[in-house]
Amino acid sequence: MDWNQNDMRARFCHALSEMYKSEVPLYGDLIDVVWEADAKAIQDSQTNGSSKIINPDDVLPSRHRVERHGAIRLGTAHELATIRRMFAVMGMHPVGYYDLSLAGFPMHATAFRPKTQESLDKNPFRVFTTVLRMELLTENTRALAQKALEQRNIFTPRLMGLLDIAESQGYMTPEQCTEFITNGLETFRWHSKATVTLDEYDRLKAEHPLIADIVSFPSSHINHLTPRTIDIDLVQQLMFDHGMPAKERIEGPPKRTCPILLRQTSFKALEETVYFRDISGSYVKSSHTARFGEVEQRGYALTREGRQLYDQILDRVNVDFVKRGLKGSDYDKLLEDHFEEFPDSLSKLHDLKLAYFSYQVTPLGDQLAQQGMSEAELSLQDLLSNGILNYKPLTYEDFLPLSAGGIFNSNLGSVSQSKDLIRSADPDLDGFQQFLGTCVADEFHLYAEMQQESLEGCRQKLQLGAILL
Repeated sequence: MDWNQNDMRARFCHALSEMYKSEVPLYGDLIDVVWEADAKAIQDSQTNGSSKIINPDDVLPSRHRVERHGAIRLGTAHELATIRRMFAVMGMHPVGYYDLSLAGFPMHATAFRPKTQESLDKNPFRVFTTVLRMELLTENTRALAQKALEQRNIFTPRLMGLLDIAESQGYMTPEQCTEFITNGLETFRWHSKATVTLDEYDRLKAEHPLIADIVSFPSSHINHLTPRTIDIDLVQQLMFDHGMPAKERIEGPPKRTCPILLRQTSFKALEETVYFRDISGSYVKSSHTARFGEVEQRGYALTREGRQLYDQILDRVNVDFVKRGLKGSDYDKLLEDHFEEFPDSLSKLHDLKLAYFSYQVTPLGDQLAQQGMSEAELSLQDLLSNGILNYKPLTYEDFLPLSAGGIFNSNLGSVSQSKDLIRSADPDLDGFQQFLGTCVADEFHLYAEMQQESLEGCRQKLQLGAILL
């Protein structure tokens, strides 16, 4: 493709952030809180005792300061397949399958994101994208949802035309790229006029609030846009200090020396004025609660073995919590106690193959490479032991469905009995991929590929025949 996908993604992410800031001013406040927390965390980590205020933009990697993930909820196969085409123009591809019925939601999801280390480093914008599972709705609700969704089009005609141009010609002009961003934003814009009557909205909401959110509006409005922090515990405290309606606990693994996977928190969803049509076609004023402000701290990507250990420990925590009849904040203490079993040093995570890593040639390795290394083959262990290579953990670029569920639930209030019916459902990867029009990528495979590519780069730099694992 003749346009720069990394630039397109960065421009779109920036434009979306500005739009969301104008729609939800509290999101702008959250960005400021994250900056404040990162500055303080960096300040506190300084060993020279300097009291000089540090600008985190000067210290953190450039991707960190622009990092955002968005979340949208779609209703139909056409919407999902078209969103896939739209994100592909920006170098974003479906990675992973998330069965949200586990958390009591009639939806399943994927994450559209860049797949290579180079693209992620340029701009790691990602969008967690759910689609409604009609088969998990009761018959009357399903009929109502299908009728409402058939009558809307969340994509502008010009966006559809630009997608055809990009796919058939393989290029877009600079003017077309700008048009693409402008028209693409319309898919995610908030509309205060619903496409259903208040009675229909109430019927959808009675079955599950998220069904009402997905079905009742003319766009797939962004329901949160998430900045990344280096200290989510500090952000949580600052949110309370600033009087933000923060949720009570941080979702994900406990605080650790070596952070793993993903920790998330949010301010609670806003009650927003919405106008619904009545029988005569006039609009009546009511309200809707959906959009909230989330923040995340990203840790290390775990291997399949690491993720299996994580899931096993988490299962034991949840069983123990229920069995002992514990409440609220007891959960976090229980989580910390159980997770002492999960190794918390970089060397152990590496040696036990619990996390993925990127390998680099050290200055000593550079020196030896210039002199010419005689061995045709060396083991990875020898290269590390002799200081020729070192490693750093790969960032986790994906999501945790139960953490997402925890965030969603904190914004929903009480949910009807349909939740039990939904929880008994099986995942439906095949059905999801049919809607999508392609297969989702396996995230473990992508991390393993990144790790292997870094080793291959080291091998070439050192001019070795092979690096033995």
